[in-house]
Amino acid sequence: MVINGLLNKETLAELNVSLPARIKQILVNMERSRWLPVSLDVDYVAVNIPEFKMHIYHADSLLWSCNVVVGKTQHPTTAFYGEIQFVVFSPYWNVPPSILTNEVIPGMRKNTSYLQDHRMEITGHRDGLPVVRQKPGDDNSLGLVKFLFPNSYNIYLHDTPSKSLFGETSRAFSHGCIRIAEPAKFASFVLKDNPEWTDEKINRNMHAGKERYITLNKKIPVFLAYFTAFADRGGHLNFRKDIYNLDKRLAEMLVSDAGDAAE
Repeated sequence: MVINGLLNKETLAELNVSLPARIKQILVNMERSRWLPVSLDVDYVAVNIPEFKMHIYHADSLLWSCNVVVGKTQHPTTAFYGEIQFVVFSPYWNVPPSILTNEVIPGMRKNTSYLQDHRMEITGHRDGLPVVRQKPGDDNSLGLVKFLFPNSYNIYLHDTPSKSLFGETSRAFSHGCIRIAEPAKFASFVLKDNPEWTDEKINRNMHAGKERYITLNKKIPVFLAYFTAFADRGGHLNFRKDIYNLDKRLAEMLVSDAGDAAE
């Protein structure tokens, strides 16, 4: 919801949420907060999926925040903990099998120059399907840089050529990965312990058109979290839409656990 002070239908919808519903929402998110460490004395990254925001911290200090795009309802971004290990400048985009089957192959059948038009190439075959990747460049679906924290969900942070989506209020548009609004600034943060990586060098490698992997000297913790209720740095209570409908399921589990404990 856009906070604009207007008594519009969005504002009325929020005002009409019942007090018991808000209390339940707060309790659910208090439970989620127990899953996180009490404190960290290092740099770390936190993405709050329903907030569509990435926050950069050093210990308890918030350094800066930026907008992100997260997964669609049918391709949700999973909440988990990881550690950023690699920065990849001018990345190739290896097209996932689902997108290959649903979009690329039908496109190739309709248009013989589909791959050329999208700057893609076939590098082999696997399981009866072509292996397709998109070449580095400004129009690459991953943008000009990506940040890898190896995980079984194949989720990572990356740039995007679709900058206009960061201006949307609800930003659930991706296939699960997290697109960040300020990739160059984030690259500078991630590489700040490497003094040779100046802003000029980062920019040059982002536009080099040749993929380059950088291994970080020190891994950076990253938390992909799901908070629909939270207190901001000013102590104000915030609520966000439950975009993946996860609150109800957790609330039912908490009620069930409480009932079991009472028996």
